[in-house]
Amino acid sequence: MEKLATRGRPREFCPDQALAAALRVFWTKGYEGASLTDLTEGMGITRPSLYAAFGNKEALFRQALDLYERDKLAYIGEAMQEPSARAAAEYLLRGAIETATGGESRGCMGVISSVACQAMEPSIRDDIGQRAEKAKQLIVDRMRAAMEAGEFHAPTDPDAITRYLLAIMQGISVQAQAGATRAELAQVADAALLGWPSK
Repeated sequence: MEKLATRGRPREFCPDQALAAALRVFWTKGYEGASLTDLTEGMGITRPSLYAAFGNKEALFRQALDLYERDKLAYIGEAMQEPSARAAAEYLLRGAIETATGGESRGCMGVISSVACQAMEPSIRDDIGQRAEKAKQLIVDRMRAAMEAGEFHAPTDPDAITRYLLAIMQGISVQAQAGATRAELAQVADAALLGWPSK
């Protein structure tokens, strides 16, 4: 005889798998475009289960962003350990290509979210902005260290060179969303690195 459900009954789904599924929905549709129905169907759970495990839609989105940063943007921190600014730049560009083309969702969630974030709730918009600024500052600091080490032959502003890199990375994401192949995006990275000083 089947036991009656109790209040302490364990969840009948894997939260990690459900969160990964939510990330795919948000990545594909964006925050505003992803309805609760889209999310529950994609995650394979009911609304009460979603609320119980993750909170509301905003809380779920933040957890999805956390997962995205851990799984998809780890290459940014790894790039900062490269021995030169040029090697770091190449690692960033190759990582951007891999992230934009390596799965079923094309493009970069950060770019997709920031493009659509004007209509977002201020708290979500601010969160995305803070995450982007944190990543940007890592690159600025690495470029400044390279500049102080004499890696650049001409006067270079670390903020400007970082904006240049981020613009290329964002462009890679947008082109991937539009259907550009990995080989085509690799050509973009190669062209960007042609003028980069090598020590």
